[in-house]
Amino acid sequence: MTAVTEHSAAKTLNEQLAELDLPARLALVASLGGRTVFTTSLGIEDQVITAEIGLNRLPIDVATLETGRLFKETSDLIGETEERFGIEIVRYHPQKDDLDAFIAQYGLNGFYESVEARHACCGARKLKPLARALEGASFWITGLRRGQSGNRAETPFAEYDAERNLIKVNPLADWDIDTIKAYVADNAVPVNPLHARGYPSIGCEPCTRAIKPGEPERAGRWWWENDEKRECGLHVPEAAIPSLNSSSL
Repeated sequence: MTAVTEHSAAKTLNEQLAELDLPARLALVASLGGRTVFTTSLGIEDQVITAEIGLNRLPIDVATLETGRLFKETSDLIGETEERFGIEIVRYHPQKDDLDAFIAQYGLNGFYESVEARHACCGARKLKPLARALEGASFWITGLRRGQSGNRAETPFAEYDAERNLIKVNPLADWDIDTIKAYVADNAVPVNPLHARGYPSIGCEPCTRAIKPGEPERAGRWWWENDEKRECGLHVPEAAIPSLNSSSL
């Protein structure tokens, strides 16, 4: 398909998904043909989607980015989730050469020193593994929600991702955190114990802290940076992040 056709298809799908509940949204995407991949960070939103995929035996590949710097609680949850829902969560790891290049240039924890270094680390540990996870995919499902941050407030149900040449689907775009928690309770969905310790959004251990009362859900991610719209590059165009473009990783 051409980019124009893909944009049109994404717009139509966005309108269709808006009228459906979560099970129907996922079932519709799974029925469209082509490879569909759901990437999970094991956060509470993603656990809801994983539960729906597993409980309904949907033909959707489930993948996670094993960055090498995850919390132990997150790593432990992968196996627990697989057992609970009878599915396989495929792990995608960073390449040793990419990590060696980052460490040689910035140091193991050099991401604290500059935005450029932090994006370079995310590039090696997340973006390159994500590219492998999405290879050959027609649809990419994520757990993005409008309520997660101001930067995500306009998240659509479906959009064309020109950088990856696929349609990105956000079936929880209109769900609030209370709805998420109710689903988890009603369906006995295992969740990361860090959520109960003040971590609503959980990434790599060195780059995540608990939030303070009144802070937005994602305030604990890369907290030492000043940009309130900070992201790792997974959900923003790579061209919008100069340090990723200039990185040799």
